[in-house]
Amino acid sequence: MTPAESTFPSTGRPRPRADLAELALREGVPVLDLVVPVYNEETALEASIRRLHAYLSRTFPYHYRIIIADNASADATPRIAQRLAAEFTEVRWHRLEQKGRGRALHAVWSASDAPVLAYLDVDLSTDLDALAPLVAPLISGHSDLAVGTRLSHGANVVRGPKREFISRCYNLLLRGTLAARFSDAQCGFKAIRADVARPLLPLVSDTGWFFDTELLVLAERSGLRIHEVPVDWEDDPESTVDIVATALADLKGMWRLARSFAAGRLPLDPITGRFGRRPADAAQSPSLLRQLVRFSCIGVLSTAAYLVLYLLFRTGMNAQLANFAALLLTALANTAANRRLTFRIRGKAHVGRHQFEGLIVFALGFGLTSGSLWALHHYPGAGKGGELLVLVLANLAASVLRFILLRGWVFHPRRQPKT
Repeated sequence: MTPAESTFPSTGRPRPRADLAELALREGVPVLDLVVPVYNEETALEASIRRLHAYLSRTFPYHYRIIIADNASADATPRIAQRLAAEFTEVRWHRLEQKGRGRALHAVWSASDAPVLAYLDVDLSTDLDALAPLVAPLISGHSDLAVGTRLSHGANVVRGPKREFISRCYNLLLRGTLAARFSDAQCGFKAIRADVARPLLPLVSDTGWFFDTELLVLAERSGLRIHEVPVDWEDDPESTVDIVATALADLKGMWRLARSFAAGRLPLDPITGRFGRRPADAAQSPSLLRQLVRFSCIGVLSTAAYLVLYLLFRTGMNAQLANFAALLLTALANTAANRRLTFRIRGKAHVGRHQFEGLIVFALGFGLTSGSLWALHHYPGAGKGGELLVLVLANLAASVLRFILLRGWVFHPRRQPKT
């Protein structure tokens, strides 16, 4: 069966005449480059690549390449990868001398001549039958990116409650802080059109596990179309991923992205204009529930930052001065983040007014927390632990007041510039 005659098993319908498969055929390049990032995977690599190659040879109707992206492995992984590349014409081996899944994907995808780029984890936790539904909408031109999701209806997932809980909390936090609409950022099963990847990849800073999330968030903010595929997925019990270190790195990445969006430092407009998509921010204002979720997530991060700053300042200041300094710094950052992420206000218009009015709201919160400290210090034996507990409770009350004032006064739609 030739590419011009084939149909996709996901739809059963003939492909459009001028899709990426025909363009690849005319240019003599593979339709799909499928990257498998590895680091010290001597145990799983050979069996997984043989299984993957056999599956694609049997079911995939187009020319493809499997690229083993070796992230500075120190075991027998390079030797196995070289042997597989010598045995199969569709297998390549790419060696990097630095670790990082994001670094590997960035390097291989940037150098690829295939019109569709994808990757999957070496443990093949995702059922390979999801590959055709993943890449079909990219080849046809219907979508710009495609992601496997373990968290939507139709997915069949086998994994422990700890990983399930962490995954759902992470994606909920993404929705709250970065207004993400995709359901699963971390599933190791994604694809992107090469013409979309070329302008998008230089904007992705992360070289590790947060690479996926950053790529998806930037794509969504550019108005690109993301296709989600529910997958059958089984957790690998031998996985060596450090969950704590990965979670901390992800939180840092989310904070970095939130700051970049708040400051307007990411040049996404050219991508939006080039592909003719409607940017995500052009959508209607988020509902009250979404505003509450985003405000709460920002509030959690702000409270954590406030407590850290308070403890740092408390070593050289009295409680009231430390409280004022910590609250002032986090209030400025909190106002900027809520302006951009919760209430979806872009540009520099009225930034000064928003921060001034935000400081008025801050003053009310400061009065509430300072009053709580004053009352606490009238009781003997109040230590730093008691201070922290009272401040957390006072900040929760102040947060409710802050949301009401930000939504009903500072960022009320009728008080914003017309766009």
